[in-house]
Amino acid sequence: MNQITVRGFDDELSAALRRLAKREGISLNQAALRLLRRGAGQAEGSGRADTVGASFDHLIGSWTQADADEMDVALDALN
Repeated sequence: MNQITVRGFDDELSAALRRLAKREGISLNQAALRLLRRGAGQAEGSGRADTVGASFDHLIGSWTQADADEMDVALDALN
């Protein structure tokens, strides 16, 4: 996976990026990638399939123990 450094974010762009990240419950990095993909005319979700956990970011820190127990029961039923 490639990394780049982007300089020159003005206050307005920085604020818009932070609003998107907060509204969508995603990291600043994911928000920046989303905006870059839109600007490049790429479809949402056209990122690499091997990006670990990106589709579950909205769940991080949101489950209670009861939620986890319920998931365990549901997964056990699949065995």
